Amino acid sequence: MLNHLRTSMRNVRRSPFQAVAAISVLALTFFVTTLIVFLVYASSQLINYFETRPQIIAFLKDESDDAGIADLIKDLSSNIKVKGVKFVTKEEALEIYKKATSDNPLLSELLSPDIFPASVEFSVTDLSLAKDIIDEVKRNENVESVGITASLGGESTLGDVVDQLKTITANVRVGGAIVVSVLLATSFMVLFVVIGMRVSMRKEEVDILKLIGATSGFIRLPVLFEAIFYGVVGAFFGWLAGSVVLMYVSPYIISYFQDIPVLPRDPGYFFGMLGALLALEALFGVAIAFVGSFLALTRVSKGK
Repeated sequence: MLNHLRTSMRNVRRSPFQAVAAISVLALTFFVTTLIVFLVYASSQLINYFETRPQIIAFLKDESDDAGIADLIKDLSSNIKVKGVKFVTKEEALEIYKKATSDNPLLSELLSPDIFPASVEFSVTDLSLAKDIIDEVKRNENVESVGITASLGGESTLGDVVDQLKTITANVRVGGAIVVSVLLATSFMVLFVVIGMRVSMRKEEVDILKLIGATSGFIRLPVLFEAIFYGVVGAFFGWLAGSVVLMYVSPYIISYFQDIPVLPRDPGYFFGMLGALLALEALFGVAIAFVGSFLALTRVSKGK
């Protein structure tokens, strides 16, 4: 086994330009893959944030009685499309306003709870259901109006926001999958050509080894180890470049989105994701190397 590893490393040193070409293409592939994986993760977190926070607010009429409010809350709580139902009193609404205007306390000094309506806040399990739920809540006799949190704009723009978020997320996933697939196919072809050229250059040596009784494994293992070297090293450098970029831009992204956890804030979880991604990319690199080297050896051995 050690002799096979030494032979494969010697073959790499004999043709450094081919080795650099193979590793560079693989590194580019896994660099883009690393960025796309985190982009997909960030877009999913963005959707999940808006789907799980209480973004819909039903403002209640002043004449609403406790029984009517209780029935509304009960109806929303029993709806499988709704979650996170919360009743906000007039006093709590005033406190929320004071916190929102804490930079300018004069705005809330002369206010009383009576000018704020009581409300019921809730979120939906899927943003695409929000418009139907809002229409249903509006028909309740105790509801004065229905609004949504400022993070989503206004009620009139809810449909556009939902469509845009869904469209962007879908495009990122589909586009990312296409880009990664094309790069993986390109990496496979480059590795296939490099290994095929390497085997063709050693065809006479391979024929001699067969004549003296060398086993198929003895001939194939150095080539396989060489291909695995390209795959693993390319995956590592691509992952490393992607990780450096992510670590550099993460503080700016987290600062921009503030409360929205588009990227992990816990360093342990963040580096854990990077470690898991490295392991998966290394496995893909090994798989590409194994298949590419096997096909190249089969093709050359048949004399095609």
